[in-house]
Amino acid sequence: MHTDSDTIAAIATANGVGAIGIIRISGDDAIAICDKVFRGAILSKAKSHTLHYGHIYDGDLLLDEVVVSLFRAPKSFTTEDSVEISGHGSPFVLEQILQVLIRNGAKMAQPGEFTLRAFLNGRIDLSQAEAVADLIASNSAAGRELALQQMRGGFATELKTLRTQLIDFAALLELELDFSEEDVEFADRSDLINHVNQIQTVLGALKKSFQYGNAIKNGVAVALVGKPNAGKSSWINALTNDDISIVSTIAGTTRDKVEARLNIDGVLFRLMDTAGIRATQDEIESIGVERAIQSIQQAELVVFIFDVSTTSYTNFEEELKDIQAQNSKAPIIILANKYDLVAKNQISIDDRFNKHKNLYLISAHQDTDVHDLKKEMLTCINNLNSAESNHVVSNARHYEALQQAHQDVAKVLQAFEMQVSSELIAHDMRQAINSIGSITGEVDIDQDILGTIFGKFCIGK
Repeated sequence: MHTDSDTIAAIATANGVGAIGIIRISGDDAIAICDKVFRGAILSKAKSHTLHYGHIYDGDLLLDEVVVSLFRAPKSFTTEDSVEISGHGSPFVLEQILQVLIRNGAKMAQPGEFTLRAFLNGRIDLSQAEAVADLIASNSAAGRELALQQMRGGFATELKTLRTQLIDFAALLELELDFSEEDVEFADRSDLINHVNQIQTVLGALKKSFQYGNAIKNGVAVALVGKPNAGKSSWINALTNDDISIVSTIAGTTRDKVEARLNIDGVLFRLMDTAGIRATQDEIESIGVERAIQSIQQAELVVFIFDVSTTSYTNFEEELKDIQAQNSKAPIIILANKYDLVAKNQISIDDRFNKHKNLYLISAHQDTDVHDLKKEMLTCINNLNSAESNHVVSNARHYEALQQAHQDVAKVLQAFEMQVSSELIAHDMRQAINSIGSITGEVDIDQDILGTIFGKFCIGK
């Protein structure tokens, strides 16, 4: 990254030809540099938040006809003087404009450097900066809304409130240490424990929300599993209304993991059609079975499909227990498939199927059943969104920090219970304060960590 005094510039629009392309410049000399190449208004004399029509020149060579947007510090994204040049979307022309800016004193921006400056200059906190990247990468309406909520700062505000409370408690405990000889107690222990318990509850709820948030952000991983020829491929084709998987009466047709994407009411689902799970001597099919098991372990939602026309209740229970053993956290939708054959062939099925929770007698050939399954998939994921928290955590780094803070606060509560010294309790509180502060960047963040976070951004953001 460059120094704070450097003025940085980059093409902010995506690669490729477009109607319009934008170049962003930020820093102390942004306006002066643009004045050297822009012929229209004198930008150094113009007011902030104004638009100016004109032309960009390289010496006497006309490069493009443009509109310049002017933002004076501190009322800009980076809080620095900033200029955005909107020209025609030719990659060649945009590169020519960028190069003339660099020859006149600008530095080529690194990935994420504009957002990094916004963070370092106090315009946004670290969690909001990461939400910017999530918004850019969002691929569903639900993912976009989640990123926007975090950009608005509600999640960060709640964390800052928790951190402030812990700081106040720690200050009272450390004040007691200064008066240890007088045996003065500034903090009422029962009141303090109640407040710390409340903080622990909030941290626990935020942690719990990660399962939902991560699924929404990256797309809900759905594993369609069951024995060979249970109808998994038929169901993925029915859900997507496409011939994604080969459907055959021959058992074991699907040998590899087949993936498809499905958007249901703004929520992205990543469907994984897997090989039928059974013991086999076939080397290729064995690999497919192993991948099917991995899909179950990694899934946020499991759709267990079995042929109700041929499966006994005892075998069904055994299959279900095996699936639950692989993933105890993911909700399971159970499809008693091929129910149309039961009615058609007058097959009698065990009454216990009808009494089983979350089991649906269903057929991939009936449109109403496909609609009902989509509705149930959406319900299962929405149920993961716990009402215990007003905010949803979707960032893995935040989740790890919350886990650490939760452990640190647990140590504080344990220390109260064991009646250890205020000095040790204050130390554990400081650890929790730092863990929470690392999410929003209120404590010193290692430059390597910042480099990793902002290095994932595109250039120009």
